[in-house]
Amino acid sequence: MRKAMIKIQEKTAGILWEDDQGYHFHYNIDYLQLPNVKPVSLTLPLSEKAYQSLVLFPFFDGLIPEGWLLEIAEKNWKLNPRDRMGLLLACCKDCIGVISVEEIID
Repeated sequence: MRKAMIKIQEKTAGILWEDDQGYHFHYNIDYLQLPNVKPVSLTLPLSEKAYQSLVLFPFFDGLIPEGWLLEIAEKNWKLNPRDRMGLLLACCKDCIGVISVEEIID
């Protein structure tokens, strides 16, 4: 199982993980209790329940670079272009905007 801490402006918003059943995202309870919090995406509204999907959630998939930048990442880090979670963990530590993705190593 691979996990990632999803941060919004350096605040831990939630945890994204991949297992045999697919992908899951769960907001951090402490984050939900902060004043004026914003969801990670309009497609993942604030909720105490975990979201589940058979494919990587479109919002997170959209953070992965495309084109020549993706080709450079694939070649230099020997990444499989079909391993969307692997690409997200490798390429999205410092995204443009307020979202960041940090791998959680157990």
